[in-house]
Amino acid sequence: MAKTIAAKLVDILENAGVERIHGLVGDSLNGITDELRKRNKIQWIHYRHEEAAAFAASAEAQLTGKLAVCVGSCGPGNMHLINGLYDAHRSNAPVLAIAAQIPSEQVGTGYFQETRPESLFRECSYYCETIASVLQMPRILQIAIQNAISLKGVAVVSLSGDIAMQELDNDEQEHPLLINRPSIRPTDTDLQQLAYIINHSKKTTLFCGAGCAGAHDVLISLAEKIASPIVHALRGKEHVEYDNPYDVGMTGLIGIASGNRALMDCDLLLMLGTDFPYKEWYPNDTKIVQIDIRPERLGRRCKLDLGLIGDINETINALLPLLENNTDTDFLQECQERYKDNIKNLDSKAEGETGKLIHPEYLMKVISNQAERNAIFTADVGTPTVWAARHLEMKASRRLIGSFNHGSMAAAMPMAIGAKFAFPNRQVISLSGDGGFAMLMGDLLTIYQYNLPVKIVIFNNSSLGFVALEMKVIGMPPFGTDLKNPDFAKMAESMGIMGIRVENSEDVPSAIEKALAHNGPVLVDVLTNPTELSMPPKIEIGQAKGFGIYMIKQTLLGDGKEVWDTISTNFLK
Repeated sequence: MAKTIAAKLVDILENAGVERIHGLVGDSLNGITDELRKRNKIQWIHYRHEEAAAFAASAEAQLTGKLAVCVGSCGPGNMHLINGLYDAHRSNAPVLAIAAQIPSEQVGTGYFQETRPESLFRECSYYCETIASVLQMPRILQIAIQNAISLKGVAVVSLSGDIAMQELDNDEQEHPLLINRPSIRPTDTDLQQLAYIINHSKKTTLFCGAGCAGAHDVLISLAEKIASPIVHALRGKEHVEYDNPYDVGMTGLIGIASGNRALMDCDLLLMLGTDFPYKEWYPNDTKIVQIDIRPERLGRRCKLDLGLIGDINETINALLPLLENNTDTDFLQECQERYKDNIKNLDSKAEGETGKLIHPEYLMKVISNQAERNAIFTADVGTPTVWAARHLEMKASRRLIGSFNHGSMAAAMPMAIGAKFAFPNRQVISLSGDGGFAMLMGDLLTIYQYNLPVKIVIFNNSSLGFVALEMKVIGMPPFGTDLKNPDFAKMAESMGIMGIRVENSEDVPSAIEKALAHNGPVLVDVLTNPTELSMPPKIEIGQAKGFGIYMIKQTLLGDGKEVWDTISTNFLK
């Protein structure tokens, strides 16, 4: 029996194990959505904005490692997918996007809603092609899926609604997905060279990123054998921080001093599965070795003494027998002591004070302490990510994701939607900024429509906080960063979602406890201290000068005391 392209497309997605499709319906998608309706095997998740659908698919793919699918109707509908797809692609999330196209006979005529998906999505995908004929099916779709899964990124298929309804004559080229995972590690000669470098180093630091997923135990064995501190990048936090006596924190602008010093003071920096992009935070006169599964990433951030291609778990397992035990633990102990001091200082800010404004650090600490051991956290970029990086305690089964590579606002809540659909029995908590939440606020209605028991905690400082901080760094008073927010809790209540408003520090624990215990969606609107500064672990002269100028200006305006107290507490130690 002949099948339409739309029917064959759904067949292939079912065989690929796709459980849901994230999107928004439109007439150019009618052939596909009607197939989904009739079969009722793949769940259709309806969003209010396609950008949220793409972020949700990104989250599902990141958390499961499996293919996730999002769709957009022709023209503006598929253009709305772009931001979420950029995030998925840069996060190595296997996502297939189906970008509907205008009627095929009208392509190239400047028709209503006409765009060129092949051009639009080329920069945020490994594969982007149009199915313009039945003769291209099922090959084009299978190639797209193979690209998404094997390269871990985005693939896009463009399809006109009328083409989707054409019938296939045969499917002789259809085959099961080929997703074998090869074992990749450096050659024995390369490993011996690496072992020689490590064995002749007195102070080695391991710098670990997202590529260390699944390698926690061998990392601990490596650090123990060579007496090395472990520093993590933000995306490495969830994979290496937990149950790790060698972890000394994170480096970078939102890291802490102990992580930065462990990089700067070593004589060998071993980069493992990290593509940390900020060259200013790398040591200048240190030997650097990088190991990554993606060869194109070797040496693109800093000058390397050695670059090796390999899976981190496979590589370290093969390397360990070649290494000598390092009995000189002075450098490790120094880094560990500095880390303890830094954590003690950070924890002093994460305390509630009766009758005082709410420190965002305290709010994050309360969430961390009360959340389940296998909770999934999604974080908005900016200050929620800062506080999560510093105060959210990772455990073996916890996950923390966000738009950490692409850096897009508004990702936390739609990612939480994708996470909850993928893991309905796990606690999912969105750590939202007030600016980020407001940007895609409409998809709170998606949470309402599906009664998803997602917990949304808004760090409400009435400001684009991190943008304001960047202005202060150069001595500029913040401009255009103030936000006039409604009572988000009342807004949630008006649409049938539990809303909790928190204005005093002493009410934080009970509010979070109530939210986490509720069997349904909850929005917790927490008014956090608007003058809280998320200070970097090291300060350049220009930054210090900029903060000084800003502080003087604020003092002259009569608002400088709290700013100076924050700077002196965090900076001048």
